[in-house]
Amino acid sequence: MGNNKVLAIITARGGSKGLPRKNVLLAAGKPLIAWTVEAALAASVVNRVVLSSDDDEIISAASAAGCDIPFRRPPELATDKASSMDVVFHALHRLPGYEFVVLLQPTSPMRTAADIEAAFHLMKVRNAPACVSVSEVDQSPYWMYSVQDDYRLTNLLPPPTIVNRRQDLPRVYTLNGAIYIAQVDWLLNTKSFLSPDTIAYRMPKERSIDIDNADDFQEFKNIVELNLRGSTSQ
Repeated sequence: MGNNKVLAIITARGGSKGLPRKNVLLAAGKPLIAWTVEAALAASVVNRVVLSSDDDEIISAASAAGCDIPFRRPPELATDKASSMDVVFHALHRLPGYEFVVLLQPTSPMRTAADIEAAFHLMKVRNAPACVSVSEVDQSPYWMYSVQDDYRLTNLLPPPTIVNRRQDLPRVYTLNGAIYIAQVDWLLNTKSFLSPDTIAYRMPKERSIDIDNADDFQEFKNIVELNLRGSTSQ
């Protein structure tokens, strides 16, 4: 991808509420965070992979997987009120000189190095300042309703004309949380990865698992351990 200076930031604080200690839980013999570290390190477009964390165990697990730990996240950025953007800006301030930044969340462990490369390539080809990953929704908002105080249904979105089958509805996508990429100068100015100029990298549902609770983690664990058994039996 030329001489682009690309920094990948993996964000992982210790105080997870939905699934305590999720970033270090083991799946197929590896802590959850290692799956993201390995994907980032394998992505040819990334020059450096760093972790932003306040937690000793997470730092140790990420370091063992090959991640760079140039600083420790300050306590004020490890609270429920601190946003991902606050954490990214802190990292960019500590590590200046990069042209592009890639935000990777450990809760999206099925994203691959190829996904990171493809999203970055798409952003460059389209001459866009930012790219985020999305996946198609299971339930279309075109067939969703709000219920009024008088119990009447109101369409959430204006319904498409002459559409009677689900497969005929317009395709709708949601952020899957796996990949956020942006030009650093642009991001520092806009304060968000999302803007009218941001483009979407579409990922399949099977690689769009977002781990928030124990059921999500068990689903991921079942998939990767089944894949591991399949590969070792061949």
